[in-house]
Amino acid sequence: MSRFRAAVIDDEGHTAKLVARALNKQGFETETFELGHPFLNRMTEKPFQLVFIDLKLPDMDGMTILNFVKKGFEDVDAVIITGHGSIPSAVEATGKGAVNYIVKPFRIQEVKAIAQEAMEKLQLKDENRRLKESLGEVKAFDNFIGNSKVMQELFAMIRKVAKVNCNVLLQADTGTGKERAARAIHDLSPRRSKTFVSFNCGGFTEELISSELFGHEKGAFTGATATKIGLLESADGGTVFLDEIGEMPVNMQVKLLRVIQERHIMRVGGTKPVSLDIRIIAATNRDLHKAMELGEFREDLFYRLNVVRIYLPPLTERRDDIPLLSNYFLKTFNARFGKSVSGISPQALEVLTHYNYPGNVRELENIIQRAVALAEGETLGIRELPPDLLNLAFNAFGATGLLSLEEVERRHIKHVLEATGHNKHLSSHILGLPRTTLWRRMKKYHLDDMKDEETP
Repeated sequence: MSRFRAAVIDDEGHTAKLVARALNKQGFETETFELGHPFLNRMTEKPFQLVFIDLKLPDMDGMTILNFVKKGFEDVDAVIITGHGSIPSAVEATGKGAVNYIVKPFRIQEVKAIAQEAMEKLQLKDENRRLKESLGEVKAFDNFIGNSKVMQELFAMIRKVAKVNCNVLLQADTGTGKERAARAIHDLSPRRSKTFVSFNCGGFTEELISSELFGHEKGAFTGATATKIGLLESADGGTVFLDEIGEMPVNMQVKLLRVIQERHIMRVGGTKPVSLDIRIIAATNRDLHKAMELGEFREDLFYRLNVVRIYLPPLTERRDDIPLLSNYFLKTFNARFGKSVSGISPQALEVLTHYNYPGNVRELENIIQRAVALAEGETLGIRELPPDLLNLAFNAFGATGLLSLEEVERRHIKHVLEATGHNKHLSSHILGLPRTTLWRRMKKYHLDDMKDEETP
């Protein structure tokens, strides 16, 4: 069945059927009406995109119907059906919003041409709408990267919940992209044209949180020299992201619960409530069930926030995304630092892939930022990675599984030299290398500047 609907309002049944038949052949789902009032009721119930209106109907004037359609449904195309004696009225109707008119007796080809033009116009609008939605989704997930199964499932959940006007609780560790997830939900929601604000509930006093979220009136306390609009009020119609909600003081939890229930706020020092329409997305890395048992988090607030819970996986649960993320950060910091690093070596990627990332994606981003800043060649190698990361990887997985043969040799020679107090004679004996060969290897691996403390 067509997505586009057309209506014909004409008390001459034969005329209505001819027009309807032509519209159906052009792909419209068409309904006919002999009177104006039934059409108006149907239009309100299930709008049409193309309407043919006879100027003279038994129960009302066609101009009245045209005015109703153009006033309440701006994107509807209206076509006037008229007789020879009413052509001036039809011309007047085109000046009031009708796109065209046909004169009885008309040729069916006229109707087909009008219907085809209307269908092409509607299809173009629909294509533009879908393109905008697609571009909106690309923007929403910009910088929120992942091809792994868990991330694709996360993206699907975000798309689904974004369309529903309900509060959301993000359960996630630090560095997993909580604010990016919250912004994606906002950008894909009907609230996308309104404000998105974020606030971290951790590490602030109750007074500061209250002032920041609710605002205050002039003179509410010492230093309040002017009225301040709080973050909640500034986001009216939009979305508020509350990170670390589990750290919010209990007294503030009561105030937030009241906002959610009553849909208004009271500024600090104020006497008049301010109406509020916001969507709340909260995030936490705490076990809120345990916090409720300890009396540190209100159960009623939990259920108000936890309408839909979304779990953001840590980086260790999506290791397949590490090469993708690493190369994305590489391009980002290339541009920022004016570098032209072309890629990451397989050995470095192996280390990056097996590291446990207590700081999640944010830590990986910092590692790549440091590596690009220090890079002198065209490729990021293991030497550009932080020493503590290399040591952890080396100890946890074994050098041969992660490092090139040359790197293993370099590390071993360096280790032996340090263990022997840089005694090259003893070191060459332990390594089973002639001293000339050891000297060449030291020069190759830039170890020749190590202090020579050779003992007799």
